[in-house]
Amino acid sequence: MSWKLLQPGLISTTTRDHPCAVSLCRNAALEGLFAGQSPKPLKTGTTIAGVVFKDGVVLGADTRATSSEVVADKMCAKIHYIAPNIYCCGAGTAADTEKTTEMVSSNLTIFSLNSGRNPRVVMAVSILQDMLYRYHGQIGANLILGGVDCTGNHLYTVGPYGSVNKMPYLAMGSGDLAALGILEDQFKPDLELEEAKELVRLAINAGIMSDLGSGNNIDICVISRKGVDYIRPYQESEYKDNRKMKYRYRPGTTPVLTEKVVPFKLEVVQETVQQMDTA
Repeated sequence: MSWKLLQPGLISTTTRDHPCAVSLCRNAALEGLFAGQSPKPLKTGTTIAGVVFKDGVVLGADTRATSSEVVADKMCAKIHYIAPNIYCCGAGTAADTEKTTEMVSSNLTIFSLNSGRNPRVVMAVSILQDMLYRYHGQIGANLILGGVDCTGNHLYTVGPYGSVNKMPYLAMGSGDLAALGILEDQFKPDLELEEAKELVRLAINAGIMSDLGSGNNIDICVISRKGVDYIRPYQESEYKDNRKMKYRYRPGTTPVLTEKVVPFKLEVVQETVQQMDTA
């Protein structure tokens, strides 16, 4: 196989395209585009999954939140409340997922107060889809919505660009490939409750074991017509760290410049209880 240079950074072969040759050409072209500076890999970290079973929906998530290479939170709640019959798992930027789900929850609460009934799952999906599409991916929220309404049991994904997908089993996050492997292998229609919970647990555990950004405990949320069972944690991590040294600062490391003590006195003069008028 003979090689020739077309221009700086580009290579071509005189024979038919070979996989190795294509890779070399691609890498050389990228080096030319980035002026010798290779792009940095994007690190994310979360594994979330959901399964539709016979009587409802089971959602699951890990509890590790990372900031670059640092584990910022080992007990991060990634399953968010939307409505009494709808919950949502969030992957991506923790602040974006929390504020986005809070916004949807407040809108659906107003609807429930006006109508006197629980919202449908597709209503939450429509609100999320419109909002995320409007911001064109600037909100880093990858969401799995699960809920039960008058039309049945539903499980949706909503991507950061507003894409929507409905499936009987779903997984998202950086550990989603390992989780999907478990779901595709063991999922079957009309699962029993315990079977669905165990399947979601295995899927999240597979993501934890295959992804450094996912880890620690596993949370499970079961949504059915009987109510919601939010189990936190459903499984605690078997890997515990034992610190070999104590992190203590010596006295005087941070000097106290001034100290002032102000006494605070509180006297309850009268206490009354008023019942809220909910009519």
